[in-house]
Amino acid sequence: MTDFQPVRVFAHSNALLVSHIHNVLTAAGIPAELRNLTLGGGAGELPLGECEPEVWVRPHNRARAEALIHDALEGRSEAPAWTCPGCGEHLEGTFDTCWNCGAHRPD
Repeated sequence: MTDFQPVRVFAHSNALLVSHIHNVLTAAGIPAELRNLTLGGGAGELPLGECEPEVWVRPHNRARAEALIHDALEGRSEAPAWTCPGCGEHLEGTFDTCWNCGAHRPD
């Protein structure tokens, strides 16, 4: 296998979850490819494992992609928690805007 042939890093029957994982990876700067998004209707005629939507990456990105996927599925984020400069509300790292006063996360 060469470094140019993509490898599958995630598959699930829920296309929304697969799309979310794809977005997590691309937001982290990992080029990712979605496959089989429209094969769900073939389940039963085709083997189920071949119909699930999938996310593929290049082999050199595999370890980082798998770590990001694990963190995303566990509800962890790369961004640390922060305190709103406008109202002092403590916010999780997944938020860029304060839910209480609308202030943006400081840089």
